[in-house]
Amino acid sequence: MSRGVPRRTPPRRLPPAFSPSERRLVASLRTPLLVERWLRRLPYNHEKGGETLRTFRRVARDHTAHCLEAALFAAAVLEAHGYPPLLMSLESSDKLDHVIYVYRKEGRWGSIGRSRDPGLHGRWPVFTSPRALALSYMDQFVDKTGRLVGWAVADLRELGRYDWRFARKNAWKIEQWLIDYAHHKVHMPDRRYHEWHERYIRYIARYHGKKPVYYENRQTWVDSGNV
Repeated sequence: MSRGVPRRTPPRRLPPAFSPSERRLVASLRTPLLVERWLRRLPYNHEKGGETLRTFRRVARDHTAHCLEAALFAAAVLEAHGYPPLLMSLESSDKLDHVIYVYRKEGRWGSIGRSRDPGLHGRWPVFTSPRALALSYMDQFVDKTGRLVGWAVADLRELGRYDWRFARKNAWKIEQWLIDYAHHKVHMPDRRYHEWHERYIRYIARYHGKKPVYYENRQTWVDSGNV
């Protein structure tokens, strides 16, 4: 986990590295909800042309993102509005980890997320701790092979001068940094896992691959009905 719990800092002037169009975009996305809305309108990056890891600049230009790209975009935008650039890595047993941007509002934790699965998008800031936020993804993490086994909050400022905001090349260092980051382990009881796994398999077979939204904590999701 990050060293301590960074607090929101006052807004500051944007660095000169932002282009005029990027400045306008950042100015228009002044809250986590607005960022979530903007990201959810983008086509999901299925990496059909090969793996990518776009920074803020490339997401703003290419208008597509997968989970880590969306988290980097959110971190760059909301940093300009006074939020620390924090990522949460959700570690899966099948090595297909999920990454979201996390923030605090009035002492509660929320997130911004982009995923192919509706249950892995953002959460409202209603969670008392990063751990509680991470565990809100546990049931939704179960698909054919996925199972949540750990979580970590990482502060992008730990990367020093590494350009995670504006680089035009793929930012592979961030992916490896998150893989190597010390994660807090979590355990989903086997009985609970098998129940959710069997339910998921039955659902996608019946509805031809449509992703389920039958989870009990839907009220905490920033979902398509309220963004």
